[in-house]
Amino acid sequence: MLFFLPMTNVAAAAGNTGIETYDVLYTVALFYAGYVSFFSLERRFYNYLATKEYFIIITIVQILTSYICYSTDEVAILFIVRFIQGMAFTMTVNLSLSLIYSRLRSSRARVIGYSIFFGMLVAMIPFNNFATAELVDSFNFNFLYKCAMFSYLPSLLFIYLFMNNVRLDVKFPLYQLDWASFFLYAIALCLFGYIMVYGQQYYWFEDPRIFWSVVSIVLLVLFFILRQWKAKRPYFNLEAFKYRNFWFGAAIILIFYICRFAMMINTGYFQAVLKLDPIHVGYITLINIAGIVVGVILSAVFVLQQRPIRLLWIYGFSLLFIYYSWMIFLYTTQANENNFYIPLFLQGLGVGLLMTPSIIFMVASVPERLSVTSAGMCLLMRCSGFYISLGLMNYFELFSKSKHFNTFLSHTVANNPISQQISERNSTMLISHGMSDTMAQKAADKLTVTAVNAQNYIRYAVDYYEIIALMIVVTILFIGLFPYINRTILTLTKKQPSPF
Repeated sequence: MLFFLPMTNVAAAAGNTGIETYDVLYTVALFYAGYVSFFSLERRFYNYLATKEYFIIITIVQILTSYICYSTDEVAILFIVRFIQGMAFTMTVNLSLSLIYSRLRSSRARVIGYSIFFGMLVAMIPFNNFATAELVDSFNFNFLYKCAMFSYLPSLLFIYLFMNNVRLDVKFPLYQLDWASFFLYAIALCLFGYIMVYGQQYYWFEDPRIFWSVVSIVLLVLFFILRQWKAKRPYFNLEAFKYRNFWFGAAIILIFYICRFAMMINTGYFQAVLKLDPIHVGYITLINIAGIVVGVILSAVFVLQQRPIRLLWIYGFSLLFIYYSWMIFLYTTQANENNFYIPLFLQGLGVGLLMTPSIIFMVASVPERLSVTSAGMCLLMRCSGFYISLGLMNYFELFSKSKHFNTFLSHTVANNPISQQISERNSTMLISHGMSDTMAQKAADKLTVTAVNAQNYIRYAVDYYEIIALMIVVTILFIGLFPYINRTILTLTKKQPSPF
């Protein structure tokens, strides 16, 4: 839940700390960067420390970082701590899943384990909206970090009292750690996230910060690739990029994550246009979680029966296409919430169908000795999809909103009879409720601006969903035209990594 916690209520998170909404999004991007970049280096610590002491160390780190997030109001400190939280998250997830997957003997059990883990992952944003809504409504947003801090304490106690101090692997000394690759990788990811979050706000390449960030990313990536090419124990084995299905799986995951995070626009519509409170929105998103659960179960059955992966992708993306196309016609200034139940369920069903098979396909597309590199690239594609979705939404939000806002205002003028009629009606209504003539006219103008803003958000949402729907159509055609992808058999052996 710590992962996307700031996105449960971006306005509350920004207002409580006194930062911009873009800063809140960047804290999530930094968490993702820490999670992804530390993945390969973390395995050395995993092999060096015993399981019990490793768990205790990373749990204490999470408690301390949660306390700092709770108490600080300095955005620079928050950025650093969120990155460290992402690194600690890598350690927690890798160790926990390694313990679980060491107990799963059969391929069937491992597929079910993958499905449960990734089902929890894709359901986390709607679950966070549901679980935290009443807390945010009753307390300051930072109270959520306080809850996280205290929720770790029972785990720390149980680990200390009941866990055996065993090792899952042979102790490997901590020498020749590839810190250079880690820093190159981490800085490049942080800069990529920075560009996607702040790019539109700074007008992209017109601002030197964005320009030099792009130049820095190009240089960092070149140095990183050269280092992997020459290193004896590379961060990523570049041999994995020789496999065609590896590239295909990476593209599918990237597109899927761009489509998945477009769901945030729907939540914004509920709050900005329909004026639903976060608690009510949280209850509505339970429908989406139900769809994810059903989709995950169906995808696991497909994989266990070794059904063609191409069909599963077509089914999943088709459901997402139906959702985004349907929502285009549902976006209005007034609507009943029950109109959105079926589309939200279909969106969750499509996400559940796509997530697990896509990850398994990418891991299974390379030999077992390259599966760690494949798992790391899965993380990179998911992170990149999240970053790109933020960049696209920021672009459409600022560019599309400004375009439509000017268009609406050009028709909302004093000599427009419809505009005059609406303003007079609002003014009369306010006067009948006891407001003075002067104040009623000002309030009527304010209501007009509010109505324009609502229409503006709807047009922005429609424009973005049209682009996403078009991208999904191209993806479905791309999948249908390349039948060779069915040659990859979705099987999981014990030597393959747990689903990082």
